[in-house]
Amino acid sequence: MRGRTIRWGLPLLLAAALGVGAAMAATAAMRSSGGTVKVTTGSKYGTVLVTSTGLTLYRYALDKKGVIVCRAACVALWPPYVVKGTAKPTAGSGVNARLLGTIKRSKGVLQISYAGFPLYTYVGDKKPGAMTGEGFQHYWYVVSATGAMVKHAVATSGGQTTTAKKAWG
Repeated sequence: MRGRTIRWGLPLLLAAALGVGAAMAATAAMRSSGGTVKVTTGSKYGTVLVTSTGLTLYRYALDKKGVIVCRAACVALWPPYVVKGTAKPTAGSGVNARLLGTIKRSKGVLQISYAGFPLYTYVGDKKPGAMTGEGFQHYWYVVSATGAMVKHAVATSGGQTTTAKKAWG
């Protein structure tokens, strides 16, 4: 009986793991192919960074300038915004081109950075202008045109930055 369970269970477990990996890769590829950073105005957070398709861009409070902390399971919810190959990111209207750059991830993938910090999208944002990841677990924030994390709506604080010490779990 136990032999049958292992013989049938192991292939199913492997297929499930491969399916999750493929879904994560597809999500990252879907969210990360643009390479253009633009600004959007009129949100309750003021002028914030978005992708070429209007998806909101976020910063992770635990990332450091030039250092990516969000890896593995974190990337399933927060796909990195990357450029294809060795392409350079493009500054759209309202974006300071001097603040745009890239940071190398594993396997040579280049993640777009702004003011030295890596940028991400959020899988919960299904349409342009959505900002459902704002303030997530007190570590994820939309990014202002100056590169600061926007912790509060414009009417409350005008875009303060925050720091945190807890590691991604």
